[in-house]
Amino acid sequence: MNDVSIGQTGRDATLSSALLLYSGENGAYYATAHPIAADRVSGRPVIGAGRPLDRRTLVSTLLQLDKSAAPNCEFLPANLLGVSSAAVTWWCPPAHRRVFFDCKELGKRSRVVPHPGLVFQASVSGFRVYALKESARPSPDTPLFEPPYFNTWDQGQICIGSAQVPRRIEVDAIGGWEEGFFNSAFTHPNHGGKRVAYQDGFFAFWRDMLDGKFESFPLDVLVPMKGATASRLVAGSIGDAA
Repeated sequence: MNDVSIGQTGRDATLSSALLLYSGENGAYYATAHPIAADRVSGRPVIGAGRPLDRRTLVSTLLQLDKSAAPNCEFLPANLLGVSSAAVTWWCPPAHRRVFFDCKELGKRSRVVPHPGLVFQASVSGFRVYALKESARPSPDTPLFEPPYFNTWDQGQICIGSAQVPRRIEVDAIGGWEEGFFNSAFTHPNHGGKRVAYQDGFFAFWRDMLDGKFESFPLDVLVPMKGATASRLVAGSIGDAA
């Protein structure tokens, strides 16, 4: 792969050079810098001959990489819970939002329904959502619950499918990630753990929601997620990083 999209900025970058690091049994390290050239036949990138990398050049290169990878300095909104070079985590208070369904069990339906408080995380490992029983901003020890939604896997993972979500993982893109979730159709409950504790099951719960049975979200249907807290999510200890 010769070109990549940088997650934090959405900018495209072209492979231009490579650093090779060497280590021995005594722990000593040695580094060489190599130019990248295109193979004359296949056009694929090829690592060229290297040259020793002195300490000053190495430090300068690492500082430049750190500067490019770090999030831009920006005003932090009140709903932000955590931000790093790999993830942005935020919360939404309980609210009424429109949902869209397109599945054989419920048909094609749409309605504004109540939602619990939610915690979202957009990261290099995927897009996740969790439910809250509290209506206030989460504290580090606030427990997270299974998302009561279709199109979700275990550990809060969202099946993005054809949803239109931002390419960028940064604070300014939070609104786009939320829109991608709520404006896409719920098509199927993925295999995995229990999403709601409802007497007649998942489909019956959403059928009653769409029929307007609840004026506010029934928090008693939320299913606990063992050991999941807001601080563990921000720290990357839930899901793929756990």
